[in-house]
Amino acid sequence: MLDMQKIGVFIAEKRRQHSLTQQQLAGRLNISFQAVSKWENGTASPNIELLAELAAVLGVTTDELLAGREKKEGLSYSRAGVDIAYTDAMKREMAKVLEQRDCRVLNGLGAFASLYDIDFPDMKHPVLVLKSEEPGSKQKLAVEYGYTESICHDMINHLVNDIIVMGARPLAVLDTIVCGNAEKDTIHALVKGISDACRENECSLVGGETSIQPQVVNAGTYVLTASIAGIAEKERIIDGSAVREGDVVLAAASNGLHTNGYSLVRLMMERMPQIKLERIEGLTFIEQIMKPHTPYYKAVKEATERKLLHAMAHITGGGIAGNLCRVIPDGLTARIDLSRLRIPAIFRYIREQGEIREDEMLHTFNCGAGLVLVAGREHADTVKRLVSRQCPCYEIGEIISGQEKVRMEGRMNW
Repeated sequence: MLDMQKIGVFIAEKRRQHSLTQQQLAGRLNISFQAVSKWENGTASPNIELLAELAAVLGVTTDELLAGREKKEGLSYSRAGVDIAYTDAMKREMAKVLEQRDCRVLNGLGAFASLYDIDFPDMKHPVLVLKSEEPGSKQKLAVEYGYTESICHDMINHLVNDIIVMGARPLAVLDTIVCGNAEKDTIHALVKGISDACRENECSLVGGETSIQPQVVNAGTYVLTASIAGIAEKERIIDGSAVREGDVVLAAASNGLHTNGYSLVRLMMERMPQIKLERIEGLTFIEQIMKPHTPYYKAVKEATERKLLHAMAHITGGGIAGNLCRVIPDGLTARIDLSRLRIPAIFRYIREQGEIREDEMLHTFNCGAGLVLVAGREHADTVKRLVSRQCPCYEIGEIISGQEKVRMEGRMNW
């Protein structure tokens, strides 16, 4: 039978050793501090769902926690903060989330590596298109404000967008989750979010790694990253080499910040905490900035298959100029009319509250153009129609002869 008094004294002792108040310990466990107080008073004991998490925070094993004392035996992996039995149980839960019907995935969770069939008889010269990505400092806000699954969509949508601009079809994703302690519900939500985002982008989460590093990462901190493999026919890779004078430059609309500019936004929030609950077009500031990164694969899929596009640029850090320049050939200039940009309200709010210069806004954010496409004038209307089935698409410029890759003209309509 459990000695609740002894357990309570042990919890209090270990909490103080870690320089935690009852409120701070409760915060780590996402419970009320009254619950912690009852444990330490011996009037209640932690429930089974919290045992592993509480043990990890206090730096003990679950057996020691239930015994109310540390064992005098030698060092162990669990004493270092990694409970193998707990993580194995967590992996079994993950397996349910990762179940899929992709016949190209030849094995499942548990193997040393993932097997993916890359036989593409319909392609003359298939080329793998590879990319790694992480959601930047937005993931810090996601953990803080409860957007656990949402940040996974940010990461995968960003990854997919980066390879489709080269004409690739997304195939398979591998993810990595680094954490200080593995909270089962959080890990499950992260893996589910990544898996769901992959399915929405018509690719598969084929495996990955959950790395528990209690001596490296603080408990409650999660660091995400992922890699993707896509496939493209070599002769149909979109790299900007087909861009010609007279081509039309189009913008596919963004829904807001996507995954860039968050270091600046977090600085604003630190200096002006009152903006967090301000409402912009019916949503709070937090809700606006935490919208998931817009996915563009389905929007451009048919235009890509029909070979209607000469170039595409995913607008991330560096803005339109810093990304579109990558796909404009020497001797040509993409002349962008800034007055045509359709600017979401959240950017107007950030500019006004932060007193940010227009050139800084353009360099830091997408300012409403999440994807820029270049097409021959004869195909521009068709591309606009196809892309607009998924998101607004409109003309913002043209390709002219010139030495600068991108030229911004006009003024934005703030």
